[in-house]
Amino acid sequence: MEIDFGPEAAQFRTEIREWIEGNAPDGLAGLTDWNAVGLTGGYDVNNDARHSPLYAEWERRMLDAKLICPRWPVEYGGRGFSPVQMAVFAEEMDRARLPWIRRGFGENMVGPSVMRHGTAEQRDHFLPRIISGEDVYCQGFSEPDHGSDLAGVQTKGVVDGDELVLTGRKLWTSGFYRANMIFVLCRTDTDAPKHRGLSYVLVPFKNNNIEARPVRQMTGAAQFGEETFDGARAPLFNVIGGLGNGWQVAMTTLGFERGGGASTAHLRFERQFWDLVELARKVGREREPVVRQQLAWAYTHVQIMRFSGLRLLARLADGQDPGPESSTSKLFWSEYEKRLGEIAFELLGSEGLVRPAGEGYPTSPWQDVFLASRAGTIFSGTSEIQRNILSERVLGLPKGGRS
Repeated sequence: MEIDFGPEAAQFRTEIREWIEGNAPDGLAGLTDWNAVGLTGGYDVNNDARHSPLYAEWERRMLDAKLICPRWPVEYGGRGFSPVQMAVFAEEMDRARLPWIRRGFGENMVGPSVMRHGTAEQRDHFLPRIISGEDVYCQGFSEPDHGSDLAGVQTKGVVDGDELVLTGRKLWTSGFYRANMIFVLCRTDTDAPKHRGLSYVLVPFKNNNIEARPVRQMTGAAQFGEETFDGARAPLFNVIGGLGNGWQVAMTTLGFERGGGASTAHLRFERQFWDLVELARKVGREREPVVRQQLAWAYTHVQIMRFSGLRLLARLADGQDPGPESSTSKLFWSEYEKRLGEIAFELLGSEGLVRPAGEGYPTSPWQDVFLASRAGTIFSGTSEIQRNILSERVLGLPKGGRS
């Protein structure tokens, strides 16, 4: 069923479709399956294609049209796309099988936090560098000894003149190998209550007394990093929201992380579902009653994601924040994909137990889903954390441990 967003959205869809058709470089769509976005903790399936001259030309044209960070307000270099327009834009990019060039953590987490909590000077400095791709961010929140207790971070920031000097460790830093900046939550006041002694700072990541070590996952990929800060420095100008106000900024960041893509997440899972159907046909099991039941379960869950995303889209279109309800989306898709990987593994049978030939530790696409999907129930707040958020902040239940 196609959802009618109204005549204005239909006109916008026509404009975007015509722009794509008139500007997409010939051959770009065929370089790779751009919609096969790799899982966090899995392999970067489109890495080689992103080094193509065709991709560079596409990036230039999207920059010229201000279609990178398009939901950002016009005054900050975006197009001011509404939530509905963003959903239409994502659908058209998916339909054309072209790469939607995004700025990752910078676009979805750092940028919104700088807009909301930064000064005018900070917005003028940091936001254009995200859009242009000059600054590429990774996330410095998690630490080895604190798991999901974000307010328990122990990385210290000490003021030294007009700079902040950082010492400590961070872990599970996805995308660290491409980043030249890292946004860090650190403790700048050890005497304050743990939520009030934190600061949010944008730290240069290269040649700055930061040792980054890749952490290999069970997929064989090494998409995460562990960092040791040994006197890393950042100007006080890079502290967003002021010293001691990092918790509020971090909550803005996490709100966008957990709810920002929920209205279009179903697109990837829908394509993945049809790949699963093809796998069932390939192994000759598509007519087995249990397999058909599993496929029906998967299709139903993708549609639930779609309509849940539409509900969130309506909330955003009404000017409301995603709110704690965004935890529903993260919990749902992460648990779904873990089960989907298990279904695929059952279809593969003994073949799933054997790695394909190749150097290093290669895995097949479905092996990658089976292994990497476990990470989805841990990063960005574990499934247990998401359930606690929903029970306490949405349902109003008492915190665990109370009688």
